[in-house]
Amino acid sequence: MHFVIMGCGRVGATLALSLAARGHDVAVIDLDKAAFRRLGPDFDGRRVTGYGFDRDTLVRAGIENAYAFAAVSSGDNSNILAARVARETYGVDNVVARIYDPGRAEVYQRLGIPTVGTVRWTADRIMRRLLPIGAVPVYTDPSGGIVMAEIPAHEGWIGHRMADMEERSGGRIGYYTRFDEARIPTPQTVYQELDTLHVLAASEDMAAVSAVLLDPPARHD
Repeated sequence: MHFVIMGCGRVGATLALSLAARGHDVAVIDLDKAAFRRLGPDFDGRRVTGYGFDRDTLVRAGIENAYAFAAVSSGDNSNILAARVARETYGVDNVVARIYDPGRAEVYQRLGIPTVGTVRWTADRIMRRLLPIGAVPVYTDPSGGIVMAEIPAHEGWIGHRMADMEERSGGRIGYYTRFDEARIPTPQTVYQELDTLHVLAASEDMAAVSAVLLDPPARHD
């Protein structure tokens, strides 16, 4: 898949290298040619010099064939403008913008443009928004009978109680992460956007449990 990243700072470079290491095609946009040094000599993706919200620049970066676009430069205005151009002009569905101002982030979230704050988020969290990777086993007990998997549940579950998610899926939510902080759910805890669940289930049941959580709830009614 082809990814376009605007901004070759530490986050942008880390994201680009991580995606390239997974075998994806990556183009990185930055106004400063010197910033591309962060990618190192072995990066075989495209380095595109220019403004990330400029249409000619985006076309040179392959936006017309992009699976996802991330705007992670140091400027809120540039990031949100580029994200809107990518989504509204070129129809890229998977778009995320890095926003420093929390107030602005909330506004753009309501406009349908996912945003990632800079203080407590990492390139890994951005990549999860761009490239959902399903259930990832993180622990298996010595007998092999019980598995804990990390699951970014479908956005259709947003607003549902985690207790209901357990009942519907048959899995047990051991804990969840929100803003990179691990928390134990209570019976009243509600699933929020970008939460990541750590779910326990019998090994033979994990595929079915993850299938329920990775789909919208209505699909299993």
